Amino acid sequence: MTAGSDADREKTVAEFGEAVNMTAGDLEKWLGTDESKSVGRSLGDGESVGHASGRRIVDLLRTKKADLDDDDIAHMRKVVGYVHRHIAQRPAGDVTRTKWRYSLMNWGHDPEK
Repeated sequence: MTAGSDADREKTVAEFGEAVNMTAGDLEKWLGTDESKSVGRSLGDGESVGHASGRRIVDLLRTKKADLDDDDIAHMRKVVGYVHRHIAQRPAGDVTRTKWRYSLMNWGHDPEK
């Protein structure tokens, strides 16, 4: 799968940078919590899709833009899509301790920021 033109890649990297508002260190720390592990659809090995994505996002955040490959760009697009869809489903009221927030945080976005 090709990631498209240079302009498409730049757009994806920029959108990823807007969608992911947690640092690699903050996300890595979050992924170690019970709350992080308590949400999401399981991959069958006990880890959720979002948790696995979070680990990949940590790696992406630590990768130089010039070193991103087509698979990285494709995952960045997946993250942007997930974050945008999930934000649109924001529940009413305080979301501080909700599965909705925890799930978003697994994908690198803390709606409380």
